[in-house]
Amino acid sequence: MKFPAKLFVVFGLLLALALVVTGCAAPAAPATDSGDAAADTSAAEDAAAEEGGFVIGVSNTLVGNGWREQMICAIKAEATASGLVDRVIVVNRNGGPTEQIADLEGLISQGVDAIILNPTDRDGLNAVIEAAIAQGIVVVAVDQAVTAEGAYVVTNDQVAYAQNGAEWLFETLGGEGKVLEMRGIDGVPADTDRHEGFMAALENYPGIEIVAETFTGWDPSVGAQQALDLITTTEIDGIWTSGIDYTVVEQFQTANVPYVPIVGADNNGFVQQLLELGDQGLVGAAVTNPPAIGAVGMSIALDALTGQNPPQETLLNPAVFASDNVEGLQSLYAPDEQPGWSTYVVIPPYTSYSGSADVSACKGPGE
Repeated sequence: MKFPAKLFVVFGLLLALALVVTGCAAPAAPATDSGDAAADTSAAEDAAAEEGGFVIGVSNTLVGNGWREQMICAIKAEATASGLVDRVIVVNRNGGPTEQIADLEGLISQGVDAIILNPTDRDGLNAVIEAAIAQGIVVVAVDQAVTAEGAYVVTNDQVAYAQNGAEWLFETLGGEGKVLEMRGIDGVPADTDRHEGFMAALENYPGIEIVAETFTGWDPSVGAQQALDLITTTEIDGIWTSGIDYTVVEQFQTANVPYVPIVGADNNGFVQQLLELGDQGLVGAAVTNPPAIGAVGMSIALDALTGQNPPQETLLNPAVFASDNVEGLQSLYAPDEQPGWSTYVVIPPYTSYSGSADVSACKGPGE
């Protein structure tokens, strides 16, 4: 699927850090000119890196979430398409910083060339991340930021994600009303950043009252139950969700109560609802937050491994697709795709796979 060009506004900030590039140096040969010997060795190292054969580790600590599943599949798709990766090792379980530190230590012990992780903590993983980097392992945090020195950070702009969606909601309500804020996982970087963006938007709308704040854990079933409980007991004029959206819409149908404006992510099920339920009173906005950020992280990792000197930080700028942007919503919707998956998967210049079919196949090299 071809996406509108405005989806692909990508910002990179370059910080000066030395990269440790893995590769096999050629044996030093006797030479009268030390400069020529160094050049020959460097060329051999570059050639070895370009040949690939890399092993990439992946650490994810949220299971049963469609967004995270697609993130992992995008990582595998990009690894396969690159032709530079022999194997992707995925460590996938529910857990917090303690569990993730153990998983990262396990990947280090397996001798991976790079690690891509969706971090559970901004600062708490720094010691193990920096230990990996000290051993020549490239580390890329995707979706959420870390502060470890030398780590690459590749994220959707989470502050802007929340702020842009909240501003749409508050404007739609005319600057007045009772709003439900449905957050993600308390304490993780993306949730903290999104709440910051939400509160920044709120500062400009004194007539908006936050009547409830929930933590969904980014679990669709948890978010659905929270929404059902609140829309049947509390006066609510609008709902901002941290990506738990289509199951929230379903609760209005279950409770047989009128829809209120809802902000969600570019999940296929939510986009479908915005396209099909407008005549029943649903208005909303889908804010882009592509799981294919995982593939971008893979691209950055491979650039670092092959000496391409990628930027230390890469941000994707979110776009808002509201109910009245039918053409834009149609460009995001795929009838044959899972409701919890995004069809925004091709992210130039980073992704090299063909499209959604490659991601949906969820096959890494050799699988």
